Amino acid sequence: MTKEELDKVLESHKKWLDGDCGGKRADLCDADLRCANLRGADLRGADLLDANLRGADLRGANLRGADLNGADLNGADLNGADLRGANIDYSAFPLWCGGLCVHIDDRIAIQLLYHLVRNVLYSKNTSEELKNLLSQKEIVTVANQFHRVDECGRIEVTEKCQ
Repeated sequence: MTKEELDKVLESHKKWLDGDCGGKRADLCDADLRCANLRGADLRGADLLDANLRGADLRGANLRGADLNGADLNGADLNGADLRGANIDYSAFPLWCGGLCVHIDDRIAIQLLYHLVRNVLYSKNTSEELKNLLSQKEIVTVANQFHRVDECGRIEVTEKCQ
């Protein structure tokens, strides 16, 4: 997607957000937005399903309620971005410094916690100390509130891990 095309989509999306006639919600499904400068962009409610956002600058972007299902966020800088209410299922959430200081809600926090706890308890390479810490009843109870727990399975803690 060219910068000019992206600017048009963002302008139309702004009109849609403002309730102006002629505005349209941003549909960036499957869009190639690698390294795009979306710093501070208002993408509330935008459809970014399966978008390629590798290396995109999303610092301070408002992505509240955006659909990022399947989006590739590898290397994207989300510092200060607002993801509350966003759908990040099947997305590649960045695990580097650019994935820190992101505004998330409980739904996303629980999703990330579930993945962490499940992987730590499953792995034969994590320490017993870490397994014991993350297998605490309170942590597992919260992690099992993950919205896809029926599909992925409840975390069951063995006696050894308690």
